[in-house]
Amino acid sequence: MRQIEEGSLLWTPSAERINNANIMSYMNWLKDKKGLSFQNYSSLWEWSINHIELFWESLWEYFKIQSPSSYQSVLSTHQMPGARWFEGAKVNYAEHIFRNYNNNGTAIIHTSEIRTERHHVSWKKLYQDTAALQQTLKSLGVQEGDRVVAYLPNIYEATVALLATASLGAIWSSASPDFGKQSVIDRFKQIEPKVLITIDGYKYGGKEFNRMEVVAEIQSELDSLEATIAIPYLNEDEQFTSLQSVYLWKNAIRETDEPIIFTHVDFNDPLWILFSSGTTGKPKPIVHSQGGMLIEHLKALTFHTDLHENDRFFWFTTTGWMMWNYLIGGLLTGSTIILYDGNPAYPNKKMLWKLAEETKMTIFGTSASYITACMKDDLTPKEEFDLTALKSISSTGSPLPPEGFQWCYDHVKKDITIASISGGTDVCTAFILGVPILPVYAGELQCRGLGVKIESYDEDATPHVNKVGELVITEPFPAMPIFFWNDVDGSRMHDSYFDMYPGIWRHGDYIKITERGTSIIYGRSDATINRGGIRIGTSEIYRAVDQVKEIEDSLIVDIPMENGESYVPLFVVLKPGVNLSSEIITKVKRQIKNQCSPRHVPTEVIPVQDVPKTLNGKKLEVPVKRILMGQPIEKVANKGALSNPETLSYFEGFYKEKLSR
Repeated sequence: MRQIEEGSLLWTPSAERINNANIMSYMNWLKDKKGLSFQNYSSLWEWSINHIELFWESLWEYFKIQSPSSYQSVLSTHQMPGARWFEGAKVNYAEHIFRNYNNNGTAIIHTSEIRTERHHVSWKKLYQDTAALQQTLKSLGVQEGDRVVAYLPNIYEATVALLATASLGAIWSSASPDFGKQSVIDRFKQIEPKVLITIDGYKYGGKEFNRMEVVAEIQSELDSLEATIAIPYLNEDEQFTSLQSVYLWKNAIRETDEPIIFTHVDFNDPLWILFSSGTTGKPKPIVHSQGGMLIEHLKALTFHTDLHENDRFFWFTTTGWMMWNYLIGGLLTGSTIILYDGNPAYPNKKMLWKLAEETKMTIFGTSASYITACMKDDLTPKEEFDLTALKSISSTGSPLPPEGFQWCYDHVKKDITIASISGGTDVCTAFILGVPILPVYAGELQCRGLGVKIESYDEDATPHVNKVGELVITEPFPAMPIFFWNDVDGSRMHDSYFDMYPGIWRHGDYIKITERGTSIIYGRSDATINRGGIRIGTSEIYRAVDQVKEIEDSLIVDIPMENGESYVPLFVVLKPGVNLSSEIITKVKRQIKNQCSPRHVPTEVIPVQDVPKTLNGKKLEVPVKRILMGQPIEKVANKGALSNPETLSYFEGFYKEKLSR
């Protein structure tokens, strides 16, 4: 793996790329319509966060947001929490997606391990199926404010279900079928759904997983449930006779002559409920608004992701991750979205690059871990696949190391934008993103999103540049949650974001903002490594360890001890056939010493079979830290939200044998 210095210039956009960018059209519109002239992205961003009412109002006008009633004010207050946007306006998220209806144009391309062909769905077909499902939901009594939940993989039917639900002003929530039974029940029981939409099973990594028993148990736990719509996915002949009050999908989307009737709801009314990963206790039900998601997704996907009508937008995701909602939002721009259900490394890690070639993908969205895995396996996609159409690679989930940026340019394509982005379930968007008019620097996120006043705070709530601090948002933002479900007094939401800096959103990540306006994310602030009063983000440790070819994955935690010192074990997953030798340990410690600091060399390097992760691939640093401090697994981790819950027992045993004395 070629070492590269963080901050090295890797790519500069051509004049043609800049001129064709959507954000330039917006800047020209501001000049023509508002008399506002901006020389560069930085000046535009400064205006957008210093005049947030004017900025968000300009987006309302620019995107021609449809509302049968006018708004009284853009923003009710600058105080957080409690700020409300565009009060008086009524909108519908799905209605704005179907503004792009163009009969036979392709809206969706979908494929999976079960449906191995590449299926192209026209806008006409998407509209017809959504209209039909809307009629079925109405016949089942679904009205504005009711909850419709889905236990579905990332398949075409899930998109139809979301759009039909949103069209009625009902509230959507979804869980991926790889979630454990209790994890799904913990989510859905909190929000009392009226209708469940489910499959019979799925296929992943070449293996079949029948979920009929799980679905039956979920049904039995949801007292509010009145009907279930079932999709025979794993077995096309499945009749779902073991379930109650079942309607088969083919009947639920029986062709209708009725058009979609869009229910307009208040701008600040709920669109969907997303859940925190639920690694500690019951998942938090985070509620986002129809209007907030609409205007934010239009902004982020049009200006930052730079989606045009002829783009083909892909993100590897499941319905249990907010990136799925974000991917569906791509339809707002009129672009084609690409759905894939399956293992991204099956039959090998080349599979997604093959998908990119076959679908003529223009935006390739993935995780940092997938890119680093391809890098460690010495893949060279540009030599095996025709990636002519590709213009951007986006990465999220964890910080993409500088070497990951370099690998994309060396082994995928030279003339593309690499956009490492950051945001999360809390806002169902990215607020630090890419933009095609700016250069790309190794390891750096290109820009803070328009209209989002992100700063780096020290412990005294003082903003600073070129220093690592807490990521905060100091002005209201439409994508912030409107509330948590059943959080009557707002205390749960307050404690999640506003407890450290009153009136200021603290996101929980460590960030450094550079003088040129780029950002570097260093991981979760509650997982930081603090040695001798000097803090370092876990991402810096992982970057150093990634340089050791014999190591496949790693996890580091900082355990405070009674004597005021700390114990810092580094757990490593070795490549198949490799044993942890003194030479490898020396190599690891040397890498951390040279790239980070001598202070942050781990106390021990310990081999493990696997690193505990959420279903979305995030490492469980904080829960592992708590287990190693003596807390029981059931108090710190929800096993149903993990991809490999069996790994936690190792750390419990490690604590008992080594740390409890």
